[in-house]
Amino acid sequence: MVPELVYRNSYLIGYRDVDFNYNLRLSSLFGYFQDTASMNVEKLGIGVNAISEKYSVAWVLTKILVKINRIPKWNERITVETWPHKPKKYEFDRDFRVRDENGDIIASAISNWVLLDINTREIRKSDIISSDYPPLQFTEERALEGKPGKLKPFGQPEIVYRKVLGYSDTDVNGHINNAKYIDYIMDCFSMEEHKKHSVNSIQVNYIKELFPGDVLVLYRDVSKTDSNLVYIEGINEEDRKPVFSAVLTIDR
Repeated sequence: MVPELVYRNSYLIGYRDVDFNYNLRLSSLFGYFQDTASMNVEKLGIGVNAISEKYSVAWVLTKILVKINRIPKWNERITVETWPHKPKKYEFDRDFRVRDENGDIIASAISNWVLLDINTREIRKSDIISSDYPPLQFTEERALEGKPGKLKPFGQPEIVYRKVLGYSDTDVNGHINNAKYIDYIMDCFSMEEHKKHSVNSIQVNYIKELFPGDVLVLYRDVSKTDSNLVYIEGINEEDRKPVFSAVLTIDR
C-alpha cells in the first residue's frame, strides 16, 4: 500500500509553547514543523533511526521560509500538515501548512532538507536512500510561491549578544537544534519590541553546525526597519564563520 502523501498532526498549544502575550512562540512552531516532518518520514519508512542505522546519515534542515497569517494562542488546537516533493540531487523539499480549528490556514512554510553523514559531517546525495523511498504520487502544489534564497545584510550588522551553547540546545544529532536558533533570533529583540511588534514572515538559512561548548555571536541589522525588514546572523566566535542568516518581516 502506498502511504498518503500529506501527513497531519494535531497540537493543543500549552503554557510551555507560548510567550508572555499567550502567543505561540515562533520556536514552538518550528518544533511542531520538526516533529511533524519526523513523524511523516517515519511513516514513509525513512525515519531518523532507519536511515541512521542503514546509511549513517541524518535529516538536517538547511533552509526554511515561513509566512504567518495569524499567530495562534494558548489553548488553541491547531493542525500541522506536511508533504514532501520529489527528491533532487542533494535536496529534499518539504512544505507545511498550519490550520486552526475552523480549517483556516494561519501559517505556511517551504523548506529544504539534506542528508548529512553522521561520521564525516558531509552532505550525501539523495539517491543514497532511493531504494527505501516509497513510490509516492508527488504533487506540484506548494504551500508558498518561490523558494528560500540566499540572504545577506542590508547594511552593517551590529553585535547584540554572545551565547555559550550547552546540552539543552542540542537534539538527537548532537548538534544545536534548528528550533533553538529561533529563540536566539527572537532574543535579539527587547521585551518592549516584542510588545509592539510581531513577526509576519521569517526565512532562516542554516549554514554550519554548532555543538555544545561553541560560542555563538548574534548580530542584527535594522537599517531597513522602515521597510519592516530585520536581518539577523549568527557567527561562530572561534573561526568567525557564519552559522546562520535570517530575515524577518515585522508589523509596525
